[in-house]
Amino acid sequence: MSATSAGRPERAAVLCGTGGWLPRRKVGNDELADRLDTDDVWIRTRTGIRSRHFAAPEEATSDLAVEAGRRALANAGAETADAVVVATTTPDRTCPATAPLVAARLGLTGAAAFDVGAVCTGFVYALATGAGLITSGVASRVLVIGADVYSRIVDPEDRQNAVVFGDGAAAVVLRVGYASEPGAIGPFDLGSDGAHEDMITVAAGGSRLPADPARTSRAERHFVMRGKEVYRHAVARMAGSARTVLDHAGLGVEDVDRFVPHQANLRILRTVATDLGLPLDRCATHVETAGNTGAASIPLALADSHASRVLRPGDRVLLTAFGGGLTWGSCLLTWPSLPPTPEPSHHGEEPNP
Repeated sequence: MSATSAGRPERAAVLCGTGGWLPRRKVGNDELADRLDTDDVWIRTRTGIRSRHFAAPEEATSDLAVEAGRRALANAGAETADAVVVATTTPDRTCPATAPLVAARLGLTGAAAFDVGAVCTGFVYALATGAGLITSGVASRVLVIGADVYSRIVDPEDRQNAVVFGDGAAAVVLRVGYASEPGAIGPFDLGSDGAHEDMITVAAGGSRLPADPARTSRAERHFVMRGKEVYRHAVARMAGSARTVLDHAGLGVEDVDRFVPHQANLRILRTVATDLGLPLDRCATHVETAGNTGAASIPLALADSHASRVLRPGDRVLLTAFGGGLTWGSCLLTWPSLPPTPEPSHHGEEPNP
């Protein structure tokens, strides 16, 4: 058992609940192919994605975050939290943050609430933040949510990106506990390189370049990603960060039972797993049916793996992510015993014709 210098068990953040939520509208490849002069085979071959979910016109990031948060709290058997951390690139508004509204709608008025912006690495950053709030004694229970509505920032006519991204949200609940418990979070590895900020960007909409249609181009007002460069950086940074966190824990790749990377596309997932020397059957994927959901992708993969009983109590789980900024991060945990949950999707639903 890890111990402090005083001989007491080491305080740690422990994962005790999970839940995911996808919008009702499911969009198959054929629907996008008609508009983008492509086909299902081209999309699946390049990305591994068969379908994704899009938020309804009246749905915002907070709506998805609330549903995911509600499910995670219920799974944890908790009615309260001292803090709510929302990782998102698509907040409801530029100001204020989305998290206070999410907290209020969940009946958590008075809890500390704030957003974390690290694009697709956002959930790992938010998880580290939530764990820090607990280990520092600021909070005893934290709700950590990853939520994004990429359909609002991706140009629907952008053939490269429109087929990749989807909308969704997922959450975990952290409670105060001990480092020796199943569910204990950590260690972490986090990093960034702002010299490459223009590799993944929405150029307009901030203080640098307001989103004035008279002064900006269509491309500047939408999500832009330089795919080939991103692929190279993503593979190197995710694999490197994963190795760093294993080194910090004194573990090897052979000790990893489940690998849960950011669900960018199936090709990147498999390349990172192969680079690490992990068998592909240990790699959790959700991208095939949800697409790249940004900050929601890792917690959605966790929620889906738990609901389908792919994740088992005692499994040592390695998380790793890469996103705009550039940012990257990894984390280790041992999966706890949690009550069953429904899958984060709407059963019996077919893609739109």
